[in-house]
Order: sequence, then C-alpha cells, then structure tokens
Amino acid sequence: QVQLVESGGGLVQAGGSLRLSCTASGSIVSINYMGWFRQAPGKQREYVTTITSTGSTNYANSVKGRFTISRDNAKNTVYLQMNSLKPEDTAVYYCNAGVVTTYKAFDSWGQGTQVTVSS
Repeated sequence: QVQLVESGGGLVQAGGSLRLSCTASGSIVSINYMGWFRQAPGKQREYVTTITSTGSTNYANSVKGRFTISRDNAKNTVYLQMNSLKPEDTAVYYCNAGVVTTYKAFDSWGQGTQVTVSS
C-alpha cells in the first residue's frame, strides 16, 4: 500500500507565493517520476509539472517561469514552489507519482490540497 500526502496549500493574494509538498510512503521500491496536476472548479484535471528520478523536469506552458518543481529522493518527497501566483492558478492541486513496489508498478495520487489565489 502506498500513500501520497500533500501539504502547503492555502489562500494567497495575486503575486504571492506558496510551496506545496508531497511525501510518498508505504512499500516503495522506487519512484520513477513525481509531479503535480490541478483541477479548477468546473474544469478537467490538467497537467502542471513532472520531475523524473534523475531530475529532468517538464512544465505546462501556463506555469513555466513561475513554478519550480524539485525532489528529495531520499525522502520520497516532491516540492512545488509557486511564485507570481495568479487567480487562474486557483485549483485543487494533486500530487502524482509513478511508484514501483515489490509486486507492481502503478500511478499513485494524493488526496489534493486547495490553492486559492485572490485578486
């Protein structure tokens, strides 16, 4: 059993910053990639960013230059530093990880953390 637990969401004014964290725990052999998705009210879940086990990163165009993903492999933790936040960044942010256990490899998701950016 694997769990992803996010933290760090909250309310911030436009132009402000927030840092999200997500820690994976359980019977983990390795984690191939970790990343973030988000879902705004009335919209589909969308991709935000990913980081591989070797540190390669990818970002959605909408957050490029403002958000930075990083990872601590020893702690099975991924971080999302969000700067210059905009009201359109308001969403529930979900942590995602490609996890390998003794028996299988699969996609794991966190429960989500709310980020609200006021104008």
